[in-house]
Formats: sequence, C-alpha cells, structure tokens
Amino acid sequence: MRRRALITGAGKRVGKAVALHLAERGLDVAIHYHHSRSAAEGVAAACRERGVEAWTLKADLSDADETRRMAAKVAQRWDTLSVLVNNASMFTPKPFEETSLDDVRALNSLHLEAPFLLSRILLPRLRAAARADSLESSLIVHMVDIAAERPFHGYTAYAVSKAALAALVRSMAIELAPAVRTVGLAPGHVAWPPDYDAATKKRMLSRIPMGRVGEPEDVARTVGFLYFDAPYLNGDVIKLDGGLSQRY
Repeated sequence: MRRRALITGAGKRVGKAVALHLAERGLDVAIHYHHSRSAAEGVAAACRERGVEAWTLKADLSDADETRRMAAKVAQRWDTLSVLVNNASMFTPKPFEETSLDDVRALNSLHLEAPFLLSRILLPRLRAAARADSLESSLIVHMVDIAAERPFHGYTAYAVSKAALAALVRSMAIELAPAVRTVGLAPGHVAWPPDYDAATKKRMLSRIPMGRVGEPEDVARTVGFLYFDAPYLNGDVIKLDGGLSQRY
C-alpha cells in the first residue's frame, strides 16, 4: 500500500519544503496551491524526480465550496491518505481598531474552516490508510503559530484564527485516535515575511535564542519525524521557534 500526503499551500516556502521532504521519503504527494500554479507545478516535477506520484490541485481554501470540491478530487483519485498537512495561511497585519468582522471571518475561513473541512471529508481515506499501512496511525498536521498563545501586535484576527486551530488540534486528537493522530506545529520566524525590512529582521533576530531564523526545511523535517518516528505523539502543539516564545 502506497503512502500518500496532501499538503495545502505547497507551491512555496514551508509547504514546498514539506512536499519535497515527504517525496524524498517515498510518499506520493498532492500539492495544493491558490495563485502559484507555475511554482506548484515545479514542486510536483521535483517530487516526481524522486520517484513518487505528484500532482497539483488549485483551490481558494477561504471558499468552503472550493475546499469541498478539492477534497472530493483527492478522495476520487486516492482511496487512502496517510498524511494531511494543513499549511495554507495568510499573514497580514491590521490594527485592532481597523479590523472588521469580515477580516476575522476571512482568516477563520482559511485557518480554521478549511482544515476542519479537509480533515472531515478526507477522514475515511485517512482511516483506510491507518488500517492498511504498517504504521499504527495516519497523521494530520495543522500549522498553527506561536501567535496562538502569544499574539503579535497588529495581528489580532490572525492570532485568534490560529488559536482556534490549536483548539481544533486538541479536539480532533481525542476523537480520531488511535487510527488518526492530530498534531499542531507552531513555527516562529521560519523564512522572513516579504514585507520585513532589514531593521525589522535585525530586531527579530536579536530575540531568537538560537541566533538564526528558521528554515522551511526545519518544519519539513519535523513533519517527517512526526509521521515516521513519533507514533505516540497526539494532541500536542509543538513550538518550532528556536526558543523565541520563551522571551516574550
């Protein structure tokens, strides 16, 4: 039985690194993207060079109907799914007094509702992989953020949506195990946001005890560890921030 993974937001940055790492370790990969078609196709080609099946899916995961349609495509093509990585995210600042209810709903739709829908619709495929696979369980990884516990100034809607996702990790963990484990990863600065200037980077870097910003590959290797080497981890939200959250 082949092992298979779906990674959302996999055309660039963290999602790309996760897709390539899992392909390197022998998993077929479904690569979701929204706008980055050419980048996603490049990731798929690189995965195929590693000897696995790789294909792309386009969807706006802030739209529930598009999310449902994408999940249906995965379920139609694959009868099992070993790993689901809910990585797609949006990180945009807005002061609280300028944040509207629509802003909150938009980030909740992407960060909470899409992971919920994908997990719910693809649950039969995840359970089927758990029965057929030599591993004890399939794995769902929700990409949370250290802001879920320690919000950043000017990112209220983002922090609230990620906090809700952390709660979803814990709720799913107690309901879906032992067939399906659910784990959260909470990265800190893993590759710089494109709008950070040199002064901002320097200030942030000075606060990280490890003395460097994280790399997408740090996250990718952790996902691989969770699936292959940590079969008893379930319900945890793991901080992957070089110790940054301990300095707040």
